[in-house]
Parts: sequence; structure tokens; C-alpha cells
Amino acid sequence: MTWDVTVVSTLAAFYLSSSARSAGAAADLAASRKEAKYTSLTNSYIFQPIAVESHGSFSASSLSFLTTLGERLMGTSGDLREMSYLFHRLSVIVQHFNSVLIHESFVSELHKD
Repeated sequence: MTWDVTVVSTLAAFYLSSSARSAGAAADLAASRKEAKYTSLTNSYIFQPIAVESHGSFSASSLSFLTTLGERLMGTSGDLREMSYLFHRLSVIVQHFNSVLIHESFVSELHKD
């Protein structure tokens, strides 16, 4: 199995119209673009795009995959909180990504001179 993780900014010009329509639409679009990019892999590998919006919504395929993964983790460990832990860790990663973007925007503004 191969996966590619993408975090898309819902405020980026390319995704803005999708984001305005519904939560998760930008992530769905990003996941579709990744599937198209990696079509050649499908002959040899199972490919799963993981697409999440900067404000937290997952693409439908990502949410389905991660839910299945969480269920398998619960079954293996016996801990019913495993799915919650998985989504919590992913949420923290997205928050960290957002903080890096915000920090970089301030740094680039300071160094314009």
C-alpha cells in the first residue's frame, strides 16, 4: 500500500470556490488530483490519497480509509479509544502545519526589506 498525504489551504485561490460550496470539497478535489497523478501506481500498488483541509475536514475517501484503519487498530490493540487517538494525532499534525504556515508568513513579511 502506498499513500500520499496532502494538506490543502481552503483559502488558496485554486480551492476557494470548492471550499465555499461545502466542507471537505477542497480535500476531495486534492484527493482526486493525487489519484490522477499516481494512476500508474495502481497496477502494482494500492494507492490511497490522504487529503485534509487546513481547517480540518478530510476528503471522503480519506475519512473512510482512516476510519477503517482506526477500527483495525482497535481490534488489534483491544483499546476502544484507538480511533480517537488516531484522529487526535492527525488533528495535532494539521494544527502544527497551520502554525508553521502562519509563522512563515510573518517571517517573510519581516524580511521583505
